[in-house]
Amino acid sequence: MTKAIMIQGAGSNVGKSMLVAGIARACVKRGLSVAPFKPQNMSNNAAVTADGGEIGRAQALQARACGLEPLVDMNPVLLKPETDTGAQVIVQGQRFATLKARDYGKQKAQLMPAVLDSFRRIGVGRDLVIIEGAGSPAEVNLRAGDIANMGFAEAANVPVVLVGDIDRGGVIAQLVGTHAVLSDPDNELIKAFAINKFRGDTTLFAEGLNIIAQRTGWASLGVVPWFADAWRLPAEDVMDIASRTGGDIKVAVPRLNRIANFDDLDPLSATPGISVEIINPGQPLPGDADLIIIPGSKSTIADLAHFRSQGWDIDLTAHVRRGGHVLGICGGYQMLGTSIIDEDGIEGTPCRVEGLGLLNVQTVMKPQKRLARSTATYQPTGDAVSGYEIHIGETTGPDCERAWLSLDGRGEGASNTSGQVMGCYLHGLFEADSFRAAFLSRLGKPLTDHRYADSVDATLDALAEHLETHMDISQLIALAGPV
Repeated sequence: MTKAIMIQGAGSNVGKSMLVAGIARACVKRGLSVAPFKPQNMSNNAAVTADGGEIGRAQALQARACGLEPLVDMNPVLLKPETDTGAQVIVQGQRFATLKARDYGKQKAQLMPAVLDSFRRIGVGRDLVIIEGAGSPAEVNLRAGDIANMGFAEAANVPVVLVGDIDRGGVIAQLVGTHAVLSDPDNELIKAFAINKFRGDTTLFAEGLNIIAQRTGWASLGVVPWFADAWRLPAEDVMDIASRTGGDIKVAVPRLNRIANFDDLDPLSATPGISVEIINPGQPLPGDADLIIIPGSKSTIADLAHFRSQGWDIDLTAHVRRGGHVLGICGGYQMLGTSIIDEDGIEGTPCRVEGLGLLNVQTVMKPQKRLARSTATYQPTGDAVSGYEIHIGETTGPDCERAWLSLDGRGEGASNTSGQVMGCYLHGLFEADSFRAAFLSRLGKPLTDHRYADSVDATLDALAEHLETHMDISQLIALAGPV
């Protein structure tokens, strides 16, 4: 019999995604067959699945924790923000519509059948499905038509564990306050709570646990101390990528407004000897960077305008003039060209805009999105690279004749005559250890050997052990209900 449990948060960024990954790995180590599920996610950091769709990057990590390939049913609704008030809506891996927030609010209840369909499929043959909520159920103004938190828990009849974040303060109010604003039926679905991100002696919060339990009637699953190695796991939110300094190789990454699919940075950040610095708006691109990476974007033309508004175009030109290297990936690749043509208004008003001009290529936006998991070869060394493509637009021009990847029998990417400026559409290429070492050797500085995939799995194992030590996993499994 398949059982399920839902992990919800008393607020955003309480650590739900990491906890689900860690709990999943702990349950797998106990011999259970486990699958992750998130009804609705909002992220521009997507993963391409084995069955040809896209889901949130966090669910791909959770699938890895379960020893599974990521599948579209693990995250049936994905919202990819394109503006401050609108997002592309992905349903079961494929584009459904682009909607304003108000319009999505009116339509989301219609997506519940698809969500429940995916939930049923993902549970087939599993012992346990661990579900991640989104945001907080305390946002009771969003309860009508909800598919992300209590609306889903009610529809699927799954018990809930509520997690509070003590690091931000006020955790008793987070949990007791949530209990106070929820309806009685929703409160009955919550069976237990846990405290996350505690720094110091956890026994000092024993009285706090008692207060929460007395006020809510929920069982305590424990206090989880701060997990110091969380940064070693792929991040879903760019705000969770901390700049790491001190390495001999300095990589600078401008934080675009609609930065997307920035998982290219995770292997670099995790490699000893590499400093990855996220450059926020208002800061110049550093003059001492060895490599500047322009990452992917959900709105390339708007982010190109943002790039220029920060004066980063001037900084980038000076960087190249000093002999520095540049890599553009996906949207960043498109920005490096001479022009971007969007005659159909795919990203807004039909237009033709001038690119940064560091690559002699141009991009024509096309309505069809390319979604593919791909294996390529790094032409200078023959190293194999596995990654994925997730983009609209076709890029052509003289610098494409200096393609530096071979993909499906064709050249992929472009480079300028000096080889300092390069671009491609393939995400995830830095996960390949041999390629990463070969590519960065061009910068003329030594690089410590690092097995990235092994380090991610080792960190998931360490996280599972951390949760087994500090959280009552046995009780959590016992609370799971049949589906």
